[in-house]
Amino acid sequence: MTNGKRLSTEEKMEIFSQLVATQDAVANVRKSYEMVTEQYEISEAQLKAIEDEGLDNQWPPLSEPVSSAH
Repeated sequence: MTNGKRLSTEEKMEIFSQLVATQDAVANVRKSYEMVTEQYEISEAQLKAIEDEGLDNQWPPLSEPVSSAH
């Protein structure tokens, strides 16, 4: 596993979105961290930093409206 992997903002946003989806699907934060770090080959520390950045910046899916259907 590469711990110093440089990620673009787009890559980090994709990982954040996947983390949120995985947490919703498995309802287990510990397991979702394991799944996403393995999928993207990043360290848990990197994932935590991405999660914090995503929360701070309200990245999708957090910034998406709950319902956009009219």
